[in-house]
Amino acid sequence: MKIRFEIDASCSEPEVVIRAAGMTEEINQIIRQLGEESPSLIPGIQDDRVELLNPDDLIRVYAQNGKIFAATAKGEYALRQRLYEWEERLDKRRFVRISNSEIINLNQVLHFDLNLVGTICVRLSNGTTTYVSRRYVSKIKQLLGL
Repeated sequence: MKIRFEIDASCSEPEVVIRAAGMTEEINQIIRQLGEESPSLIPGIQDDRVELLNPDDLIRVYAQNGKIFAATAKGEYALRQRLYEWEERLDKRRFVRISNSEIINLNQVLHFDLNLVGTICVRLSNGTTTYVSRRYVSKIKQLLGL
């Protein structure tokens, strides 16, 4: 794929043009990503107070006992939407689903441990250790280029 940037003083707003021989899944994905808006602030509930969280500060978003939580360096916050909704809303270049109950921020990963057979251990910046479920191992390995 070639990417070209042109400066045109007559443009009043940015314009993206995709040229291709035909529609592909890669082009569909690019169009979806360009059209998506990542949330700028996320309302998190802690001790009956709502705090606005920056997505960059999220370490992980996970489900526990039927509720959704966001972990940050400042603590744990309850979230209103379901996990699949957060998966759709969060930036796919930084956030990845590792199990049916968890999404992690790749910028908050200290390391991946591939020593375990059939799974991957993930150590996060807040000291949490979590695991990639077998269903998502191939996706993570592909993401890491392994």
